[in-house]
Amino acid sequence: MQSRDHADRPATVGFATRNPTNRRTSAGNRPGAAFATRFVMKDAWPDSDVINFGDVPQQINALLQQGVVAYRTDSAGAGELFRQALETAPGQLPVYFCLYKIHTYLGNLDQAQDAAEAGLAEAARQAGWAADWQTWTKPAAEPHGAARFALYTLKALAFIHLRQDRRAAAQRKLDALKQLDPAGLVGWPVVAALAEGCGDAG
Repeated sequence: MQSRDHADRPATVGFATRNPTNRRTSAGNRPGAAFATRFVMKDAWPDSDVINFGDVPQQINALLQQGVVAYRTDSAGAGELFRQALETAPGQLPVYFCLYKIHTYLGNLDQAQDAAEAGLAEAARQAGWAADWQTWTKPAAEPHGAARFALYTLKALAFIHLRQDRRAAAQRKLDALKQLDPAGLVGWPVVAALAEGCGDAG
């Protein structure tokens, strides 16, 4: 992964509620890959006690579910649960998503950026992509799993720049997403529209 711009700040995102099926990762599936196709961008977690994180191990699912519940009344405690999940299973992509969301909510923006960039690197590794997003080329087919998570997190990092009034830095990622995801499947056009209203301080 390329060196970061230290002024980056991550997007505030939430989860889509689904049927709360808790399944262990089956053989041959990349950790957390199913989750990557199920999330949507929101301002906060929905008022649900159970989130479907996809095919994650039961122990990790339990930590994430506890974190989501704790988030409403004990955000610091939620962050600790998510960090515990990351230490236990660093290959599970939903954990990174939880971390960069909770750190953004707490205002720990540098830590949120670290979590997002770590998630981007792990997703790229699982997808078989280069660590440097600037070298990525458009997937031959609609991205799923780790590849989709990588693009989604690249969008979140673009939003990070906007939060710091770094429009030029955001635009570089948005320009890449325009080539990588011309249909806007991961929702980057929303961030692009926001970028048009921001001054360029980057």
